[in-house]
Amino acid sequence: MSHAVIKRSGIILATLFLSACVYTNISIPLDNDLNNTHLGNKIGKASSYGILWMVAWGDAGTRAAAENGQITTVNHADREFYSVFFGAYTKVTTIVYGE
Repeated sequence: MSHAVIKRSGIILATLFLSACVYTNISIPLDNDLNNTHLGNKIGKASSYGILWMVAWGDAGTRAAAENGQITTVNHADREFYSVFFGAYTKVTTIVYGE
């Protein structure tokens, strides 16, 4: 193998292993039946946080999100993940929709 091929392979492997390590901001649904979901007219959010892999606080549970949005019937839920620099700062948010 030539030096150029080895170098290029190393760069590709480093990119794959380090992807999304510096900054991540994603949202995923917490529901399996997305075609028939009626969201409702209320939204509630609840978050938990972490700093430097040593300290974490908050309540990102579904119940806390529903209480924050004054929701008594939850129709759908999403989860957001936000992370900076290998998780030095993280925020996880549960978002619920309902009535």
